Amino acid sequence: MTIADPVAFIRDNTRVQTVPHAPEISLWLADEVTPIWRLTEEALEQIGLPPPFWAFAWSGGQGLARWLLDNPQEVAGKRVLDFATGSGLVGIAAMKAGAASVLCADIDAFCEAAVSLNTELNDVEAAFTVENLLDAPAPDVDVICAGDVFYEKPMAERVLVWLSEAQGRGIRVLVGDPIRTYFPESGFDLLAEYQVPTTRELEDMAVKRTRVWALSPH
Repeated sequence: MTIADPVAFIRDNTRVQTVPHAPEISLWLADEVTPIWRLTEEALEQIGLPPPFWAFAWSGGQGLARWLLDNPQEVAGKRVLDFATGSGLVGIAAMKAGAASVLCADIDAFCEAAVSLNTELNDVEAAFTVENLLDAPAPDVDVICAGDVFYEKPMAERVLVWLSEAQGRGIRVLVGDPIRTYFPESGFDLLAEYQVPTTRELEDMAVKRTRVWALSPH
């Protein structure tokens, strides 16, 4: 089931906030997890949905966004895919850093509305797809950015195979992750480490150590 007006839903249940670790960017964000989660389930008439990732600036995405803003040469003039985009934070950072184009991808249909609102808020443009990109080889881009994708074992394993295939085709793969349980123990080159402000409700701590990585060449 879809919500008749997801843009209105987001406007009614979130507010514009500055991203703590990337204050150049503002997003429509929720203050608490549980209320927006319950409202999302009620609106979709489904129970047991995953958290509304689009409603929060997760620590891996914040770290990756910060790194792109500080290292614009990594994406300037390039075609970028923001995989599992959520709010669109990393894609917005890529556009602000001078990317030629950004495709934001997420299987959560709410994300299309969130990305639309957030790109407008930050005066950038990005395309969006709700297709599950894991079902086919990565699209023809120069850089893939992926924040906070290693939180669940089956997802992590599938994503790693997909990203590795893309890297083998010459696509640069950048990952932001606070060393979640299923982050691979090898195969990545460390680019930066940050102390990212977050909330205890999201991450069980007020500040989360977050790292930015590049997938190593095979």
